[in-house]
Amino acid sequence: MKHVSLRQSAAEGIGTFLLAFGVGLTVAVQNFPLPTVLVAGIILMTIVYTIGPISGAQVNPAITLGLLSIRKISLQQAVTNIVAQLIAGIVAFWALHLLGAPVPPAMSPLSSIAGEVIGAFVLAWGVASVVYGKVQDAASGLTIGGSLMAGVVVASFGSLGILNPAVAVAVGAGSAVYLAAPFFGGVIGMQVYHWVVNENKKK
Repeated sequence: MKHVSLRQSAAEGIGTFLLAFGVGLTVAVQNFPLPTVLVAGIILMTIVYTIGPISGAQVNPAITLGLLSIRKISLQQAVTNIVAQLIAGIVAFWALHLLGAPVPPAMSPLSSIAGEVIGAFVLAWGVASVVYGKVQDAASGLTIGGSLMAGVVVASFGSLGILNPAVAVAVGAGSAVYLAAPFFGGVIGMQVYHWVVNENKKK
């Protein structure tokens, strides 16, 4: 059995809480000065630079599962990280609940599924480019933060653009769409990038 780093999982929990709570604040606070997509991108970029060297700054169960699918993380570590991320989402939910954060409006199930899968794909694609060393270390935060912003924008045609089950828990979007669809997008995005990289090596 491979060693599980609780330090990594703790970093994932803290990072996920910061992301989920920050995004939730844009919903809870009326007339928040910055748009949600910008806040999410800035926070994620900061998280990548601060805990990236510790845990990889996954801060998203869908991204962790995607990394597991391409064997960039052990099963034991992935499970521990996902548990930490979801607990962080629950803690963020209660913190936001105390601030009176409203529950997001319902949207069409089919369009929401498509939006979340495609948006998570875009995010996972950007994360994979960093994981495979196709982006300079200095630009990793910008790449991942920018990928989240791009994914949210793309997803917004049909969904709330959450792309993260832990954040969905935090903001009260607890439907199966927001809890499950990002996992599919995360795995597909990682797998497609993995295929592209390996095909390129063969040439």
